[in-house]
Amino acid sequence: MKLLVDSGSTKADWIAIDDNGKVLFTTQTLGLNPEVLDREEIIARLDDKFDISHNKHKATHLFFYGAGCGTDRMKTFLSDVFQYYFKNATVVVHEDTYAAVYATTPKDSEAIVCILGTGSNCSYFDGKVLHQKVQSLGYIAMDDCSGNRFGRHLLRGYYFNKMPKELAVEFEEEYNVDADYIKHNLYKEPNPNAYLATFAKFLIKHKDTEFCQKFIRKEMESFVENYIEQFDNCKEVPVHFVGSIAFYLKDELTEILSKRKIQIGNVLRRPIDGLIAYHIMNK
Repeated sequence: MKLLVDSGSTKADWIAIDDNGKVLFTTQTLGLNPEVLDREEIIARLDDKFDISHNKHKATHLFFYGAGCGTDRMKTFLSDVFQYYFKNATVVVHEDTYAAVYATTPKDSEAIVCILGTGSNCSYFDGKVLHQKVQSLGYIAMDDCSGNRFGRHLLRGYYFNKMPKELAVEFEEEYNVDADYIKHNLYKEPNPNAYLATFAKFLIKHKDTEFCQKFIRKEMESFVENYIEQFDNCKEVPVHFVGSIAFYLKDELTEILSKRKIQIGNVLRRPIDGLIAYHIMNK
């Protein structure tokens, strides 16, 4: 049994397949970002799902693609946790960009591949090897155009009284905006970046308002300038996207890229289905 996992900071999609690619089960855990979780919390999130805990000894391979796995230290840490938990499995840990590449990019093709979800990332794939020019410093310093950045903008807009009154009223109805509650989630709970990203659905819902549009365009312009345009060939190869932010704001993304003569390619909400096809072809 092979386990394929696509993990962001908010959630992780799991699919178990047999050697012929038949799906044995699918499930979802909370995100497993090693940059913000310790060993005990990761194991607790695995134990919380019956399909995973009940079948852990049956797994022969675990292919994990995750946010926060961009450094050797984090890959080693997470590999050790998984090897302890899935004792009979060969464990392979990649950063989440590889899942995006395998899901969006035809075999041996060149592309720039971006992730716009809870966090953000961008890489160039030359058909064989993944190249990055920007190493992420995490959600506090980077993550342009991500769900957590949009959440930060909305909270600041609300608390600085910049949010239009009609939006503020609806914002209060949808979220607990008590300052102590917000600070507890930001500074006391795990995954503060995922907590911030929960507010992004409000921005998407109201994306046509002037208030939200300014944040959308500001963050998209920043992402293009700081990430995509780092690559000299960004106008020569397609630029693919994976993630809920890219998926729900595809029209705005297409417009901004078009103005810069950058070709938008495939835009997927989740790469997990593409991973199945990839691992069947490369078994």
